[in-house]
Amino acid sequence: MKPLLIGPFTQLLPMTGLPLKGALKDEQLPIIENGAILVHEGKILKVGTFEDLKSEDADIHQIQGDAVCLPGFVDSHTHICFAGTRARDYAFRNAGKTYLEIAKAGGGIWDTVTQTRKASEEALVQGIVSRSKKHLKNGITTIEVKSGYGLSVDEELKMLRAIKKANATVSATLVPTCLAAHMKPKDWNQDKAYLDEIINTLFPIIKSENLAQRVDAFVEESAFSPEEIKPYFQKAKDMGFDITVHADQFTIGGSQVAVDFGAVSADHLEASTEKEIQLLAKSNTIATALPGASLGLGCAYTPARKILDAGGALSIASDHNPGSAPMGDLLTQASILGTFEKLSNTEVLAGITFRAAAALRMADRGKLASGTWADFVVFPTNNYQVITYHQGQLKPSQVWKKGEPIHQND
Repeated sequence: MKPLLIGPFTQLLPMTGLPLKGALKDEQLPIIENGAILVHEGKILKVGTFEDLKSEDADIHQIQGDAVCLPGFVDSHTHICFAGTRARDYAFRNAGKTYLEIAKAGGGIWDTVTQTRKASEEALVQGIVSRSKKHLKNGITTIEVKSGYGLSVDEELKMLRAIKKANATVSATLVPTCLAAHMKPKDWNQDKAYLDEIINTLFPIIKSENLAQRVDAFVEESAFSPEEIKPYFQKAKDMGFDITVHADQFTIGGSQVAVDFGAVSADHLEASTEKEIQLLAKSNTIATALPGASLGLGCAYTPARKILDAGGALSIASDHNPGSAPMGDLLTQASILGTFEKLSNTEVLAGITFRAAAALRMADRGKLASGTWADFVVFPTNNYQVITYHQGQLKPSQVWKKGEPIHQND
């Protein structure tokens, strides 16, 4: 089969030649005018101008009209495996009720745990598929998906198996993460005993069924303290899992744990001070901003500007979940974060492409370059700046996955 030449694009932004860490100016952004992509067996062979690549022996897929092409977006932190809704929580928060008051009224994470436990595995699969398809239409071709609403061996397995089944159904790539340490389950009297049960019983099954390569935990006063979680992470690391951490959302401490354990990413960071910012910037741990949670909770944003200026790597993810971040629109949230944190377009786009891919240890996507998967998104405009200018309301005209068109808006 011949390679496929796709183009011409008015502007093609390969997101190559940019550093993983630190601030980025728009002057650094590589833009190929009248660009094209040469694809074979799902991967990119070459990227260049349409005129230059026309000399290749390839079939041609002609792009009509104005079109800006970017790597497929990567959402490196979501909770899209769940059942039920927390609309009542949202109304309570906006009416001034505190987190504790909402929890006492039957809301909070435990509400979603209860509803998710009642749901069948197939119902969870259907929910993941539906939310993944919505993400795909918005240009997100790789989606991290956490467990964490089961909080028992059997229920966490149900969630992780549902994620695996959904991954075989949808065109997007789903990256599973075990978040069994999301909060202290109310039906366990001893927190250490629960964590030991997860380590000794759940982790080996996850390995044997290849259900996840990543382990996450919520390090917070309302969840697990640094001291409680360190033995848990140590065992996970010893078993070969990658570590990621819900860190510094309301109180500090989690980012220190993340750096100490060489975590791939530390996510949230809304409460991070200058000390934590410098700590992360000097490490290889990627800081992940979750503006959807800030919008949902009405709290401060991750100090993204300070993290970048200190030399840190910044990913931006949706945190799509039924409680604190129900919107689930990555581009809208990233654009809004850019406005409040004064991020350049290049920093925003890097945060949802190659820097987000790095937060998942996936070097084969997030850029348009020889050898990467041909995952890309096309917007109907002649100027890439229009994409963030419309704050997520300009939708992709085409989404491609592994060199195949999987979504098109006519």
